[in-house]
Amino acid sequence: MGELVEIVDSLENKVSKLLHKLELLHQTNTKLKEELNLAKEENQLKQNAVLEWEEKYNSLKMANTMLGSNTSKTEAKLKINTLIRELDVCIAKLAD
Repeated sequence: MGELVEIVDSLENKVSKLLHKLELLHQTNTKLKEELNLAKEENQLKQNAVLEWEEKYNSLKMANTMLGSNTSKTEAKLKINTLIRELDVCIAKLAD
């Protein structure tokens, strides 16, 4: 009977240790999920900044093209026509 008590005590001890490890893993998992969410938010902010800088760069490039030579004027006209078409599409979507 003494051996049975020792086995039960040993099992209880092992189960207790496993439950403790499980709790630690849950805490670590929660912390990692929070870090992942923060990293995703930071990544999104940086992507938005990159898009904003690309738009500024394209605007600057277009302005420089408009001030440039005759060959640049053709390119500028094409870009302006593209912008007008994009605006028309936007207006059409807003009208729907």
